[in-house]
Amino acid sequence: MRVKIAFAAPTGVWQQALEMPDGSTAGQALAASEFARRFSEYTDQPLAMGVYGERCDAARVLREGDRLELCRSLVFDPMVSRRRRAEHRKGGAKGR
Repeated sequence: MRVKIAFAAPTGVWQQALEMPDGSTAGQALAASEFARRFSEYTDQPLAMGVYGERCDAARVLREGDRLELCRSLVFDPMVSRRRRAEHRKGGAKGR
């Protein structure tokens, strides 16, 4: 079966198409890919995985045409960032 792996690296999106045996898992597809060689800086941390945006674990059995997405950890908390932007807008409006 044919599956694709996608990773949003800081420098751009990396994708690789793989031919895997039927019944292969997400973990097996990741191990068969070039991800570890190309992005060794991410191999020592757990990456979140998903298939078409639906979170999964390494034991998920893939199907023909699935896209396994690898997600890096967030660098910042989105709620904190949103709060800071709102405070900044409020402060900017007062100065006008």
